[in-house]
Amino acid sequence: MNYDSKASSLAGKTDPAIFEELLSIRSSIDNIDATLVYLLAERFKCTQKVGQLKAEHELPPSDPEREKSQIKRLHSLARDAELDPVFAEKFLNFIIEEVIQHHKAISQEQQ
Repeated sequence: MNYDSKASSLAGKTDPAIFEELLSIRSSIDNIDATLVYLLAERFKCTQKVGQLKAEHELPPSDPEREKSQIKRLHSLARDAELDPVFAEKFLNFIIEEVIQHHKAISQEQQ
């Protein structure tokens, strides 16, 4: 992977100490982003299993009651974490839509 952790349009345009602090904080962000990617990959491995189980037993690809419950739960978690619940809901809805598409595809493959 060709990733330059020091890539910035701010290099040479700000105090070197401030730039180093910026790079340090960005390094933490990069680590969190990597963790998020791996967590999402693990989540999708689990949802693939759910999709397979649903397809095998001819269950619908979505579960609106579960989705509502998850959104309510996520709102609470977001508030506890001092994260905007509306943002958290948008993020979860994006993931749910992707999962549903995967479940539909698995179901079609089973037919």
